[in-house]
Amino acid sequence: QVQLVESGGGLVQAGGSLRLSCAVSGRTFNRYAMGWFRQAPGKEREFVAAINWSGGSTSYTDSVKGRFTISRDNAKNTVYLQMNSLKPEDTAVYYCAARARGTTIYPYWGQGTQVTVSS
Repeated sequence: QVQLVESGGGLVQAGGSLRLSCAVSGRTFNRYAMGWFRQAPGKEREFVAAINWSGGSTSYTDSVKGRFTISRDNAKNTVYLQMNSLKPEDTAVYYCAARARGTTIYPYWGQGTQVTVSS
């Protein structure tokens, strides 16, 4: 069983920064690709960023490119999302998710952490 616990959310002014962390249980963290998703009130959950098992490949949704950076520390079983130049439209609950290498579906999800950006 894989368990994911997010932290680092909060309230920040527009233009500010936050770093989200996602701690993953188990000793096989490096077998999983990781992703960050978000869901704003009244909207569907959307993809934000992803990173492969080694950290050598990343991808981002267009709206966060150049502002957000996903990274991972396999020794700490943790994935991060550094968010800079935050905008009010980044306000959402942010979720981390894990999928096994070679698969496309994320079966494992955290409980989410709230990010609120004030204007």
